[in-house]
Amino acid sequence: MEWHRIQGSWKQYMGSARLQWGRISVDELDLIGGRRDTLAGQIQEVYGITKAEADRQVEFWRGQQKEMG
Repeated sequence: MEWHRIQGSWKQYMGSARLQWGRISVDELDLIGGRRDTLAGQIQEVYGITKAEADRQVEFWRGQQKEMG
């Protein structure tokens, strides 16, 4: 799935992101607003991992997403 589609429908993908990264609050996900770099940065900060690992996780998650509605 292309990232612009996720960003454009972020409210629908937030639940899936919350399941993947449970330490990130719904409010934080709402503020992220579907911005890929912001999501990766939040994952990096909250989980204490490298930027490369956060980017890898986001890319893996993106690949698992299906078109919404």
